[in-house]
Amino acid sequence: MITIPEGAALDQALIDPVTWADEARIHAYLTWLRANDPVRHMTPEGYEPFYAITKHADVMAIERDKQGFINDPRPTLAPIMVTEAIAALTGRKHLVRSLVQMDDPDHMKYRMLTAAWFTRQRLQSMKATVDALADQYVSRLAEFGGRCDFVKDLAVWYPLRVVMSILGVPEEDEPIMLKLTQELFGSTDPDVQRSFDLMSIGQVVEDFEAYFKGISEDRRKNPRDDVASIIANAQIDGAPIGDLEAAGYYIIVATAGHDTTSSSTAGGLLALLENPGEFDKLRADPDRHLAGAVDEMIRWVSPVRHFMRTATVDTPLRDKVIKAGESVILWYPSANRDEEVFEAPFEFRVERPAARNLAFGYGAHVCLGQHLARMEMEALYRALLERVEHIELDGTPQYAQAAFVGGLKSLPIRYRLK
Repeated sequence: MITIPEGAALDQALIDPVTWADEARIHAYLTWLRANDPVRHMTPEGYEPFYAITKHADVMAIERDKQGFINDPRPTLAPIMVTEAIAALTGRKHLVRSLVQMDDPDHMKYRMLTAAWFTRQRLQSMKATVDALADQYVSRLAEFGGRCDFVKDLAVWYPLRVVMSILGVPEEDEPIMLKLTQELFGSTDPDVQRSFDLMSIGQVVEDFEAYFKGISEDRRKNPRDDVASIIANAQIDGAPIGDLEAAGYYIIVATAGHDTTSSSTAGGLLALLENPGEFDKLRADPDRHLAGAVDEMIRWVSPVRHFMRTATVDTPLRDKVIKAGESVILWYPSANRDEEVFEAPFEFRVERPAARNLAFGYGAHVCLGQHLARMEMEALYRALLERVEHIELDGTPQYAQAAFVGGLKSLPIRYRLK
């Protein structure tokens, strides 16, 4: 039985990265909030106040209202000392300016630069390549002698290769891209953070910028059929894209384009191992169940834990009024376990009826790469089901200490190939 902290202690626990490494605990807290305080005013120490939004309908309503709730100036949760330090060091509100920090009209202008690359039609032309990469990476299981860490040895590398091939990063540079991504999203996890200094994240961003500056220079001289060439040569309102915005674009594609997929892939395998009856259903008829199973994996993991919005007008929400200038935090793992939307939400079901899965967000800021992520996961699991005869846990899974983006950081398995 997990005890729910009271008052300020619950506020502090909800934003503590350590809490997010404990699946049972964080979901107990979020379940309590959905039932008792779904629009909770929070005042954790060291942070500007905000409202915690935990119900599916409320998250959707806020995501849908892009005029009433905007991303800028507070798109993600950050301590006051960090935002003040960024302002003092750079004269800006944010270290980078990507789609995450933008609102219309800029948001749509920048989003449309690469939107065509991630449509279902464009991705169909890549399906054979994605399938071949899935087969290639599953084949690597033969090299590990029947035991491996599914996260570290497979799940992080396969979607990384896919998105880097789209972006235009050479394969030999993938280890540095993985390291920088983990340092960026795992800046609060002691296993991957660059240092205990919160501001070391600025050094990570600088390393990303330095790398992609070279990519930009090359693509302006030698454009190719890749996303890097689009970013490097982009024009916004008739002028070349700014350095800050170009860097932000590269970073969001290079990080969000693979990290969330690897988390969903690994978390999905753990869910199958913990629910062998569902695994049997999938094995028995993958053609029938695979697409639904992947969507259930994504709902189950919800690797993007939150985004934030700031109200532009006073807005009633349940028993509260979010005043203009006040911020809300949208807890996606909570919305995706909402009992009013998902029957038995804490049961993993490969045959779950379709419902609005909010793991990719909703509305104007819905994830550009959602169709690619599903394609990658379906390809990998199809290859896994074809090649692996038996698979089981071989140790204790471990989750990242991260309140923004995260999932499993270790999943030891033992397996037998066909």
